[in-house]
Amino acid sequence: MRILVTGGAGFIGSHLCERFLADGHRVVCLDNFLTGSESNIAPLRGRPEFSFIEHNIANPIEIDGAIDYILHFASPASPIDYLKLPIQTLKVGSSGTINSLGIARAKGAKFFIASTSEVYGDPNEHPQRETYWGHVNPVGPRGVYDEAKRFAEAVTMAYHRYHNVDTRIIRIFNTYGPRMRLNDGRAIPAFISQALRGEPITIFGQGTQTRSFCYVDDLVEGIVRLMQADYNEPVNVGNPGEYTIKQLAERIIAATGSRSQLVYQLLPQDDPKQRCPDISLAKQLLKWQPTVGLDEGLKKTIPWFRAQIESAPPARLPR
Repeated sequence: MRILVTGGAGFIGSHLCERFLADGHRVVCLDNFLTGSESNIAPLRGRPEFSFIEHNIANPIEIDGAIDYILHFASPASPIDYLKLPIQTLKVGSSGTINSLGIARAKGAKFFIASTSEVYGDPNEHPQRETYWGHVNPVGPRGVYDEAKRFAEAVTMAYHRYHNVDTRIIRIFNTYGPRMRLNDGRAIPAFISQALRGEPITIFGQGTQTRSFCYVDDLVEGIVRLMQADYNEPVNVGNPGEYTIKQLAERIIAATGSRSQLVYQLLPQDDPKQRCPDISLAKQLLKWQPTVGLDEGLKKTIPWFRAQIESAPPARLPR
């Protein structure tokens, strides 16, 4: 196939580009480097099956040649990003999704939208099933991301129902692995970076809020299987292993051999108290479940962060 990946220079997008090339497909990577990184796709440059377009998918674009599949993964995805880039986040979730769907309709391509567990908000159901409609504050600071993704799901289903676009919707739960940014702001990159530098590890609230953490290779396998499935409704993909934020910090301290201490700050507004996927549908439909546990995944991830820290230029001292 010839596959278009929007946000292809991002954390998950670059892993998808790599996987599709390994599977023998041709890849068109589209990104504007707002939160993605050119270094993520540098090893793929020069390969004849790989091409890159620098563009903001929130603006219309025409793609030359046939396209068999479009995966729309362009969006700021961490709180530090979408709180800093609220308008861009809303635009890529709305206009960017519509533009991507328009390409899919024009090309007769299948369409795959990266949604998120954030559509469930601060959930009243635990674990969260796909049938749960969520508990989201649309005007809170996190609403720019939550509602952008909820709109993206709605317009994807509209194009499926009214334009017969063959669509897939994945609700991605917390995912981690190599190529996350040092300053990403999410728990695992923040904790690993602080631990490796010997800095205090910052925990918001009392650290009793829970998350589930899926290693990126497991997520990519789930995405590939959903692409091949004949199913148009949302599907949760994540690791149901549930940890408190404090437990996560303690495991990272142990895995890095750090002497960092835990420090506590106020919990941000609308921060979910629990987040854990019910993956019964993925097990049944995709014959998929994660295979990489948290400790193994951290061992695969920490060396990448260590290399990034060691190669970073030293901070300038004030004069």
